[in-house]
Amino acid sequence: MPNLSQIVILVLFFLNFSGVAVTTVPRAAALEVHGSSHIKKEDEELIPWSSYRRLHWDDFRSEPKKNTDAVASTSTSLGIAYQVKNSLLTYQITCNFSKTKSWGLVKTAYILSHEQGHFDITEIYARKLHQALQSYDFNRKNYKQDVNRVYQKIITEKEAFQELYDYQSDHSRNKKEQAAWLLIIKKLLEDTSPYADYP
Repeated sequence: MPNLSQIVILVLFFLNFSGVAVTTVPRAAALEVHGSSHIKKEDEELIPWSSYRRLHWDDFRSEPKKNTDAVASTSTSLGIAYQVKNSLLTYQITCNFSKTKSWGLVKTAYILSHEQGHFDITEIYARKLHQALQSYDFNRKNYKQDVNRVYQKIITEKEAFQELYDYQSDHSRNKKEQAAWLLIIKKLLEDTSPYADYP
């Protein structure tokens, strides 16, 4: 059962989810958008998020860090590439797990579920980015700044949410909070599913 602070965070999250302000990323290489049929492929370095592909300890290939209390570390990334063609803004969003930057020292199913939670949070914010860009009114003069503002706002929110997850679950050491957080993350994935088809 979520505690009061988690409920407040969820309420703030949902209020913000529908009202993302418009904000840019440096111009990326031009990409063609393939919509929901776009196939994201795993390679030696990256695993794109998928509801069908959960993390395994074999995916954590970096050497464990020394001089830290952490027993595992997950490296995820949320990226965007965009272009304007025929006065139409097109974009591609990526949500990836890095095999070569993630590591595990204590490899239990319980710790792995905490690490999967971090990857799932990044996916939630990929969807949130897609929602914000879908509702963006294209402005040819300012689109670079606008897209960057949206992206930076989403990244800031994602990082704060990741930190809150670790803080409230005490990096999974608080089993009650960890269980509550996994339910919150599952609910957020369900609630953002209309935006899961991001290009």
